[in-house]
Amino acid sequence: MEDKTATTPPEQAELPLPLPAIDLELPLLPARMVNEYVYCPRLAYLEWVQKEWEDSRDTVEGRHTHRRVDRPGGKLPAPREVEQQERIHARSITLESERLGLVARMDLIEADGDRVIPVDYKRGKRPHVPRGAYEPERVQLCVQGMLLGEHDYRCEQGVLYYAAGRERVPVPFDEELRHTTRKAIDGLRRLAAEGRIPPPLEDSPKCPRCSLVSICLPDEINFFRGSELTPRPLVVGQKTALPLYVQTHHAKITKSGERLDIFVDDEKTQSVRLIDVSQVAVFGNVYITTPALHELMKRSIPVSWHGFGGWFMGHTIGTGHKNVELRTAQYQASFDPARCLHLAKGLIEAKIRNCRTLLRRNWKGPDSPNPLLADLRGDIRQLQRVPDLQSLLGIEGAAASRYFGVFRYLIRDQNRNQSFDFTTRRRRPPPDPVNALLSYAYSLLTRTWVVTLSAVGFDPYRGFLHQPRYGRPALALDLMEPFRPLIADSAVLQAINNGEVRPTDFVQVANSVNLTKDGRKRFIATFERRMSQEVTHPLFRYRTSYRRLLEIQARLLGRFLQGELDDYPNFTPR
Repeated sequence: MEDKTATTPPEQAELPLPLPAIDLELPLLPARMVNEYVYCPRLAYLEWVQKEWEDSRDTVEGRHTHRRVDRPGGKLPAPREVEQQERIHARSITLESERLGLVARMDLIEADGDRVIPVDYKRGKRPHVPRGAYEPERVQLCVQGMLLGEHDYRCEQGVLYYAAGRERVPVPFDEELRHTTRKAIDGLRRLAAEGRIPPPLEDSPKCPRCSLVSICLPDEINFFRGSELTPRPLVVGQKTALPLYVQTHHAKITKSGERLDIFVDDEKTQSVRLIDVSQVAVFGNVYITTPALHELMKRSIPVSWHGFGGWFMGHTIGTGHKNVELRTAQYQASFDPARCLHLAKGLIEAKIRNCRTLLRRNWKGPDSPNPLLADLRGDIRQLQRVPDLQSLLGIEGAAASRYFGVFRYLIRDQNRNQSFDFTTRRRRPPPDPVNALLSYAYSLLTRTWVVTLSAVGFDPYRGFLHQPRYGRPALALDLMEPFRPLIADSAVLQAINNGEVRPTDFVQVANSVNLTKDGRKRFIATFERRMSQEVTHPLFRYRTSYRRLLEIQARLLGRFLQGELDDYPNFTPR
């Protein structure tokens, strides 16, 4: 009989793929990026291709560990002269190879006879793992060995030096490690050439301590892709710096060491540490010296410029964000009428929902708000059927008319009798104190969104709902729609109902009412407290400040435009 016993086919060896052709116009691939690719391909893509970066405790400690070896010292002799040297100790040596398409800055190069040994400094203690070190660090060291070999040095091993434990771990460059390194270089090049960001890790212990977790949003992206795990709170990279407001007429901002000094009439009135400043907002005729402006741009601290009455005029940044992929996706979507309408519907629906939420929470009228809430719910249903932006704006205008028609019933009775009565919304000129506060709050919110979008990498002036117009930050106006009631209107109500602004904080000129200097100062404090207030995210279930929330929403929009999410998730608390 025929033997039909199944046999196991012999294991087939893996054949290495050839490296992709190197485009000489592309920058050389740093050894550190190969390390990041082995650790997490998405992290490498964010840092290398999209040029994202955020400091964390680990990155700051790492720079501190390298503070000595980053200073060049010693000399690396030519390959044929190595064995003639009794001792070689060359620090901070940069080598590159056009043929390999690689570059590396080596912390330290030692010599043992005719062989050179790269030494790479690491923070922390030596991990107790097989081979004495993690694979990403071993691969990074092997890249350095490849570069030394490319320059005709004899390099057969390297050393990882762990600063906390003062231990040296030898890393032999055997064929297995070289093969792994070549695969990593190949993989990173292909990843960059394809232009498609890798998916995030799932429930990985690497993510919470990653410095880019608030940019990558791994748990949030996986949540929208169907993961049943609740996203972990964003506890890495919490920023304590706050905006600096300067509104005194003829004030001057100068730089003195690590501080900003504010002068009024040549007398120093305040001094602020630069590390405590997230942005600078100036109102009216305020002068910033060139050294101060250069330092702010160097540190990526934006300066926003406002008219004396608070009207947002523009902002100054350094070279700007280098994430070209994000802006390309933004521009492509902005020229697609269907995508613009889809995004605009979501933004306006979220705005009306948040208006209903504010009405429910703050209603002080004589009658029940239920009929009004039902009408707003009807507006939401109606806007889903609109065929174009013009029809959508008509529904948005009708909903806004309903909302502001009863806005006075969100103000306490005694305050309505103290010059804070309100009948209708009018932008310019504001005819009463409530309109003046609303306009000022919207200006502050616009400035906040412009700064946030610029920091994330968007062009704030190309939107989807608001059409482009010279000098108008259309995308900032788009994304602030759902947050008008949650942040701006809420801050106005808080300032009035809690007595933080008073009738004497306003001045009337002709038919226009504006805040006084002291009134603006008090309302700015109210607005910034609102921005720092924490709220529970209705989807992710963790608490975050409104300041951080705006950045999260901007990054989620980027993930949607780049195809990682099926829709842009608007923020609508209950």
